[in-house]
This record gives sequence, C-alpha cells and structure tokens, in this order.
Amino acid sequence: MNTIAPQSCWTVRTFAQLLSSTRRGARLARLLAVAQLRSWEVSPGVTERAEQIVAELAANAALHGRVHSRDFRLALTLDTATALLRIGVTDARGDSLPSLPEDHEPSLDTESGRGLVAALADRWGVEPYSPGGKTVWAELRPRAPGTDTHSGRI
Repeated sequence: MNTIAPQSCWTVRTFAQLLSSTRRGARLARLLAVAQLRSWEVSPGVTERAEQIVAELAANAALHGRVHSRDFRLALTLDTATALLRIGVTDARGDSLPSLPEDHEPSLDTESGRGLVAALADRWGVEPYSPGGKTVWAELRPRAPGTDTHSGRI
C-alpha cells in the first residue's frame, strides 16, 4: 500500500523592480504592483489597499527620496502561510526619514502622506538601507473575514 505524504501548499512569493525616480516611475510602480498582486490572486480588498500604499510610497520616493541618476526599488513579498503582504520602497535618501507625531491618529480621510499609509497598513516602518538609503515598508493582512478574502485568498 502506497501512502502519499501531505505537502504544504504555502509559499513565499517575491517581486522586485528598479524604477526611475520620476512621476512616471511612481505611476509604473503602482501599475506593476497591481498586476503582480492580481497574478498572485491576492484578494481585491488587499490589492486595493496595496495599490494606494504603493502609489504613496513610490510618489514619496520620487519626490523626497530622489538623488540624481539613482532609481528607487519596489519590492513585494507575499507569504501565503501567514497571509502577509509586505511592501517595501527603497530610495537613495537615507538622511530623510519619515516619522509621525506621537499624537497623530491615522485616518482614511487623509488624501496623502504617512497618515494614509498608517491608516491602510496593519504595520509600517522605516529601516536604513546601506550604503546611504532607506526602505519604507508596510504590511497588510486581510481585514475582516469576508471583506478582504475571496475563495481562501489573502
């Protein structure tokens, strides 16, 4: 009698792309992120939140993190075992770190800025990127059962 050992169907998927530090590069980052998340069959709710976060972080990288002739990097990591999507945008300006005032309350009414990212992401932060840049990252999980999930997808 043959037995088949159970196999895990969990995977970690990654995507990374260098883009020009321009408005066009920021727009392309948003479009590429949405296309990649759809190809990974990420739920529409998570994809919509991720699209807004990528748009904001990429625009900030192109506007505030720009260094002449240096690109910014978009990275997406999807861990299906933990239902976690991590977005990272790395730019060349390590001297310009974003921060929120301690009394800041994130709101979805915010049209732009870190308040928008904080309101849409489950967690976000900044880490140095050697030799002289920074990565602003955000993590997303499906929000409430039935609102961000569709047929078992993140």
